[in-house]
Amino acid sequence: MMDTTPFFGDVSHVIQLALAPAFLLTGIASMLNVMTGRLARIIDRGRHVADKFVKAEHVNLNCYEVEQHYLERRRYLASSAITACTLSALLVCLVIAVLFIKAILGFEIKWVVGTLFISSMVTLTVGLGYFLREVHLATKTVRIVLPNKGENEKDSAIS
Repeated sequence: MMDTTPFFGDVSHVIQLALAPAFLLTGIASMLNVMTGRLARIIDRGRHVADKFVKAEHVNLNCYEVEQHYLERRRYLASSAITACTLSALLVCLVIAVLFIKAILGFEIKWVVGTLFISSMVTLTVGLGYFLREVHLATKTVRIVLPNKGENEKDSAIS
């Protein structure tokens, strides 16, 4: 009968090592949830602006075109952020798989694990950079307009 104690010890050690990347996957999934929510809002706003553009008078067309341009740029950035973070999650999954392959088959492939993890962190950083740029563009272009007050109320507020 073959002794399997070292094998189970290796697998349990790999499970311990795989926990950190698994928690990283949870964090990436949460960020992806936020990013897809923002993308959905951008698309909804784009459809709303497109509907207004069709119904708009000639005077307002430029305003809608400018907003549509910024929404398209934000959509591209949000989509790129989602793509990069999804790629990062896939690379983390590969890290976990390679850890188990290493334990089961006994290959010394530390460089593969390291390369995959570094690639995952780079793609996550790129995704977060795109997301930060989209948020910055949103705060730069979106203006909250308060309802107009009467001229007398403005004058008395200034005094």
